Amino acid sequence: MIGRPVPPPLGSLRRATAARAGAAHRASAYGIAERGGPLVALEVPRRAALPDDVVIDIDFCGLCHSDVHAGRGEWGARQLPLVPGHEIVGRVAAVGREVSGFAVGQRVGVGCLVDSCRECASCREGLEQFCERGGVGTYGALDRRTGEYTQGGYSSSIVVNQGYVLHVPESLDPAAAAPLLCAGITTYSPLRHFGAGPGSGVGVVGLGGLGHMAVKLAKALGASVTVFTTSASKVEAARALGADTVVVSGDAEAMKPVRHTLDLVIDTVAAPHSLDPYFATLRRDGTLVQLGLPGEPMPPVNPRPLLARRLRYTGSPIGGIAETQEMLDFCAEHAVAAEVEVVDAAGLNAAWDRMVAGDVRYRFVLDASTLPAPQTPAPPTSAPPTSAPQTPAPPTSAPRTSAPQTPPAE
Repeated sequence: MIGRPVPPPLGSLRRATAARAGAAHRASAYGIAERGGPLVALEVPRRAALPDDVVIDIDFCGLCHSDVHAGRGEWGARQLPLVPGHEIVGRVAAVGREVSGFAVGQRVGVGCLVDSCRECASCREGLEQFCERGGVGTYGALDRRTGEYTQGGYSSSIVVNQGYVLHVPESLDPAAAAPLLCAGITTYSPLRHFGAGPGSGVGVVGLGGLGHMAVKLAKALGASVTVFTTSASKVEAARALGADTVVVSGDAEAMKPVRHTLDLVIDTVAAPHSLDPYFATLRRDGTLVQLGLPGEPMPPVNPRPLLARRLRYTGSPIGGIAETQEMLDFCAEHAVAAEVEVVDAAGLNAAWDRMVAGDVRYRFVLDASTLPAPQTPAPPTSAPPTSAPQTPAPPTSAPRTSAPQTPPAE
């Protein structure tokens, strides 16, 4: 840009000041305002920081296929308005007076959970994703402690309890790190739980947002990786991600050499498909983990191969908070991040349509700096008594240019 940049609207400055003081404020956002409608610009209230809260200025938020399912009512009706987004990366703007371990200006993230009961056996073991009372999702959920209806990361800021905030290493590109908060941990958790590492063989079914992360993480863990794809056009893409072997799964002859060669298969496909070809690739005591959640029933599972080689067929959701932090640190150490295409707020609806069509390699990420400023006056900016005054956070990253459109992925 030539000449003096246009200053941000006054409402935007007031909002930022309120957030950085820990005060209640209105955040810019994109969300679903009416059933069956598109994503539109709107505003959502953010609470004043409680003593153990962290206020975050959002820089980037990944787009997950579950955002589309929730926003379009495919998983049941949700209270509106609904602001999706659970792959959040930003900077700490303010902290409550009882917060420890987080400071203003630090890069942080928020994944799929913003709370849980904290008391059940699963929560006490650090497995909040299995909370027996049900975890509180980052959007579209009732927060039992505050009474709020949670709104997600397609927004300029968010306020989250410190126990559910993650440190994002500075060495990671913040846009490419955002999908790690869902796609990354969803694949890392079963890889770790079932022992992927040196000497093991891991199969990955599907090469989309989840699949490409499974390939990268399995390789970084030291496993030999075999990718199964339905399209010959994706063979080279799989190899570029690090796959040792790539098999077109519809070719029966191509499947024969990988029979009984794998210890673990990660199935990321979210459409109905037969599992029999993938059970055939597993050694004795092997495991097939279902990550993709089809909208229609899957074909029946044939128990014969399970009995014949003591195989396991199981599923896995996200990971707990501690494991998610472990994953982020692992990714920083091994230079693992998602392959992303950054979009601005005005392009969100088109990105959703392309995601449904499989036209992305491999994950869309929203640049939150492109959200429009609120049009209504911000509340007073004085800090609440429960939140210590803080100095302003440093500027967020500059807007990023979207990458060129690429061929569709699974």
